[in-house]
Amino acid sequence: MPLGAMNYLFIALGAALLALSYAIMYIEKEVDGFFALDIAPFTLVGAYLWVLYAIFWRRKNRTD
Repeated sequence: MPLGAMNYLFIALGAALLALSYAIMYIEKEVDGFFALDIAPFTLVGAYLWVLYAIFWRRKNRTD
């Protein structure tokens, strides 16, 4: 398989952060709210970058 267990764990963590960010924006229900303008852009971009990192992450093989 091209992805290992750790990759799927990292992807799940990123997806959970995405879902949490969108859920908090939905609960806030304000376009100009504090979370929607100040926090959500950073958490969403960070979560998407985390998912990309999780897809491309490979464990280093040690041949010691």
